[in-house]
Amino acid sequence: MIRHVAVIDIGKTNAKVALVDLATMQEVALRRTANAVATDGPYPHHDVERLWAFILDSLAGLNREQHIDAVSITTHGATAVLLDAEGGLALPVLDYEFAGVDELFGDYDAVRPPFAETGTPRLPAGLNIGAQLFWQQKRFPDEFAKTAGILMYAQYWALRLAGVAANEVTSLGCHTDLWNPWKVDYSSLVDAMGWRHLMAPVRAAKDRLGPILPAIAQRTGLDPETPVLCGLHDSNASLLPHLLSDRPPFSVVSTGTWVVSMAVGGRKVKLDPARDTLVNVNALGDPLPSARFMGGREFSLLTEGQPQEWSEDDVAAVLARKALLLPATQQGSGPFPHRAAQWSNAEDLSPGQRFVTISFYLALMTATCLDLIGSDGPTTVEGPFAQNRLFIRMLAAATRRPVITSETSTGTSIGAALLASDGVKAMGKGERTEPPADPAWRDYARAWQRSA
Repeated sequence: MIRHVAVIDIGKTNAKVALVDLATMQEVALRRTANAVATDGPYPHHDVERLWAFILDSLAGLNREQHIDAVSITTHGATAVLLDAEGGLALPVLDYEFAGVDELFGDYDAVRPPFAETGTPRLPAGLNIGAQLFWQQKRFPDEFAKTAGILMYAQYWALRLAGVAANEVTSLGCHTDLWNPWKVDYSSLVDAMGWRHLMAPVRAAKDRLGPILPAIAQRTGLDPETPVLCGLHDSNASLLPHLLSDRPPFSVVSTGTWVVSMAVGGRKVKLDPARDTLVNVNALGDPLPSARFMGGREFSLLTEGQPQEWSEDDVAAVLARKALLLPATQQGSGPFPHRAAQWSNAEDLSPGQRFVTISFYLALMTATCLDLIGSDGPTTVEGPFAQNRLFIRMLAAATRRPVITSETSTGTSIGAALLASDGVKAMGKGERTEPPADPAWRDYARAWQRSA
């Protein structure tokens, strides 16, 4: 019986290995490291060897504390790995924020499929994996010619652990241009560029790709029969527990470097690719209306070196004067991709009032995303923003629907661990916040929405 699952969770900002107890649906141990982009080599790339050493050390350490029964994986999206015939890297694993990919923007636009086929909006830098691969093939033809396999990021780590190459739909369906969610197959781009034979076979996220390799067992002390799950994209990992146990309509907001809003059973709306709405694919293989913005990155930039303490007096002052931070701190993505941030009625804000205004801004950006995808029913917030009461209260006010905060620090780890479970586990519910009765909250939300 599988009870304790080690989850490798590679986020854009931090990498973690969490030990999840499926009996209690809780993380019982955690290892964490910063995930810095390497700047040596031909372009900015992920330091996979440093991450690999961290993963192995973490697995060994966690296994000494509690026997690990299985290993699962979840990672950020927009990342592909090009492997040579020996299983090494044909090219470094490109950082999706590398703007150099845009030098071929027009050329790539001429070959990429339409939104109607893939549900993928056209995004800057390397946020479309198709654009990454196109740029790498044109700029590094000799190295690209040595590519024998293309894997999504989560499945790259599964390959290193179990020796089995696979791909999986939540990562393929995450604004890549590579997947047609309606046909459940690779898109026309994959065939037009001659990449289909390079793409690893598609497996289900819950598939057990095999036991860990003997060398991994020896290095970590794990049982040689420890199964490795195929794994999935991080936002879909946050969604999975709710997808298995909640009754639609509902929405899940996964917060980290990106704030990703996902609607299940919501209102039928026409998605607007110009506002960073898209069709993701959930872990069951179904199309999923989604929208996102780089909220975690914005929070870090806006609060860096600033105090994060606040009081109810600060809240009352911000609501009364309608001090606003208008979109967007990060350009190029999100619901206001071409707008530059602007403060309004914000002269001489105290540090506490500034923090309140920033939290409200992030909540109202999230509410905008939820509206764009037809969200309905309660909204569950996963990840770091679940701990921000200002964010939660304003999100409830702006959507006029209850907001539930996840009890776990990282819903991604719980969701990824669930892949190892044979049964449906009911997700423990956190605190439920109803829309504030004070009309000042709703008035503030309206003022922001009018100005934005």
